[in-house]
Amino acid sequence: MTLSPSPSPSPSISPADRSATGTGADPGPDKTPSATDTRAPLTPGTLRTIVRELAERPEEWIHHVRLSTDERWYRRLAADEDHEVWLISWLPGQSTGFHDHGGSRGAFTVALGELEELSLGGPEQGLLIRRIPAGTARAFGPEYVHDVRNTAVGPAVTLHAYSPPLSSMAHYDLRAGGLVRTSEEGPEQW
Repeated sequence: MTLSPSPSPSPSISPADRSATGTGADPGPDKTPSATDTRAPLTPGTLRTIVRELAERPEEWIHHVRLSTDERWYRRLAADEDHEVWLISWLPGQSTGFHDHGGSRGAFTVALGELEELSLGGPEQGLLIRRIPAGTARAFGPEYVHDVRNTAVGPAVTLHAYSPPLSSMAHYDLRAGGLVRTSEEGPEQW
């Protein structure tokens, strides 16, 4: 694993002390807000603006993109006390499985390619399936659970922002009665 400084994607995002690359890499120092941190988490709308604006400046991130046949490839581009930004690439067939964001708010945009998002819409709606083409951004609150996957024939690249920075993620299985929590992971597994 190679850790190197990351340039700031925009003037409003402070660079991480070090960045992670690859699959299963250490994302760098724990940027989880402390009990004394008084900064409020950014809103989903603000996070959506961050990823949309960054997607419009590919010269700041395109050179970092890598493709991995083993699993999705990712790199943390920036981290601050109140949010972080990740770059993820997806080959056809790669997916996240159902997961949450450990209480963080989030947003992502498809910069290149196309993805599919699955979520539960409640008893009347059941399973929701959304196609997310390039240029589309999605934002969500702290309780959101979804599965994102590349069902297209080519690769995809996405930009993600989370506030506060991710401290954990739980994984779920979709069963007849709904989602069942199966595991949890923390930053040491990213």
